[in-house]
Amino acid sequence: MITIQKDIPLGPLTTFEIGGNARLYCEVRSEADIEEAIRYAQTEEVPFFILAGGSNMLIDDDGFDGLVIRMLSDSYSFEGNMLTASSGCNLSVLIDAAAKHILGSWEKLAGIPGTLGGAVRGNAGAFGTEIKDVVVEVSAMHIHTFEKKIFTTEECEFSYRNSFFKLHPEWVIISATMRLAEKDQKEILAEIEHTIHEREIRHLQNVRAAGSYFMNPVAPEHVVKYFETEKATTAREGRVPAGWLIDKVGLKGEREGGAIASVQHPNYLVNETGSATAYDVTQLAERIKHAVYKEYGITLQEEVTLL
Repeated sequence: MITIQKDIPLGPLTTFEIGGNARLYCEVRSEADIEEAIRYAQTEEVPFFILAGGSNMLIDDDGFDGLVIRMLSDSYSFEGNMLTASSGCNLSVLIDAAAKHILGSWEKLAGIPGTLGGAVRGNAGAFGTEIKDVVVEVSAMHIHTFEKKIFTTEECEFSYRNSFFKLHPEWVIISATMRLAEKDQKEILAEIEHTIHEREIRHLQNVRAAGSYFMNPVAPEHVVKYFETEKATTAREGRVPAGWLIDKVGLKGEREGGAIASVQHPNYLVNETGSATAYDVTQLAERIKHAVYKEYGITLQEEVTLL
């Protein structure tokens, strides 16, 4: 049985710590709760939005004039080398739990904030590993018919920071099953520790941000060659880092109100003062997009979800 609350602040539920109130709000912990919440919104004829870890989104300063359904399901189980978990499970918690079961192969995803459902929806990845590399099936529910369906890896249509579920929001992810590999536990733990250390060097941790704000774009050949020559590395899939482009157009450290394009990692737009607004962030993002397009003819696309 769900409980509907009114005028709940949404900023504290996101890593950006930005955003107004939800007119209506409820928390769900099971598939039945999710269905009940969606049916409530449909009966009341109000829009609804499903919120999970809040790590990859920016909420409008005016909030959301509808029902925010917060996913708090956190159950998981192991069967052999298979891990099945609810979409609301924290990804890092699952990686640590798998390590205790001497199971790995997704250690390079350690430290990515947010939930399993969000990771599947956006095909989260880091250091050459993506969630698609371990997912074997996803259970989802259709928000109009309430049909339940099991999607195979192929049916999930994973691509760079994208999936069937991101393109078809009428399907809500309920759970996912991962096939992991049995490995030496010391090796797994060492890889997790190394990954988190690398993230602390390359990315900002524990700051008011949504993670990488823009996706790494596919770039023209001359830009790719410029990047590869300067960094002495190979561009994956012809993509160059958005942060590198932001730096190249001179907007590292650029500010708008309380928001800043981080000096350490300029693709992190940070609520530095704690008082930044969604307007500050989006204005800064637009300035960056304009500068990158003007200089390189590349259109940056947001990785974050804008509510």
